[in-house]
Amino acid sequence: AAQGYRLGALEIDAARFLPQSRPRVFVIAVRDAPDGGLTGDSPFHTRLVREAAARLPPDLAERWIWWGLAAPPPPNTNLASLLDDDADRWHASTETEALLALMAPGQRARIEALRSSGARTVGALFRRMRVEEGRRVQRAEARFDGLAGCLRTPRGGSSRQTLLVVEDGAVKSRLITAREGARLMGLPDSYRLPRAATRGLHVIGDGVAAPVVRWLSEQILEPHLAASPGVMAAE
Repeated sequence: AAQGYRLGALEIDAARFLPQSRPRVFVIAVRDAPDGGLTGDSPFHTRLVREAAARLPPDLAERWIWWGLAAPPPPNTNLASLLDDDADRWHASTETEALLALMAPGQRARIEALRSSGARTVGALFRRMRVEEGRRVQRAEARFDGLAGCLRTPRGGSSRQTLLVVEDGAVKSRLITAREGARLMGLPDSYRLPRAATRGLHVIGDGVAAPVVRWLSEQILEPHLAASPGVMAAE
């Protein structure tokens, strides 16, 4: 704002485009006032964005833009559809059982219900530290809603995302691959990744979901550039 820009923010979860839960705030700043067709209500004016805008001092509030970004069409993929042929990557059964032992009772009950159903279900799991009854406890927490958890840069075993597959009464587990992570960021299989898995996951975990930026470009950046060049976007 001190450099003459008008600006607005949008909180966009990549789950609107891809099978990954990845909410991020995008700030879009422009030199010239945008066309009225680019402003208005948006599903990306979340509670946190509105509260932040309400706290702006008057001089900044005058430069605020409520970008009218529309919601994209619903995605037609889920986590299971992006996985590789993984026959050689499964953990030993003892390692999978160790993960299950870290689950809270409610999570274990969910796994047992899925086992009993016999259907194939794919979930994503992270290990986290929780405080229970005043002490820190490591827990394995899985989700089975068709989404991966937010991809992070790997800085240890607990930051690596694990896949759980429940099928025919059995549970298998393995780490997510860098290529699968790239797909969860919206990158094509032609995108070149480092050969080492950890380096590839570092690239992906620090990235921005490509379809989100593409949608911002198509709906806001390019129309504004066509009318008045000088758009800057930053996450």
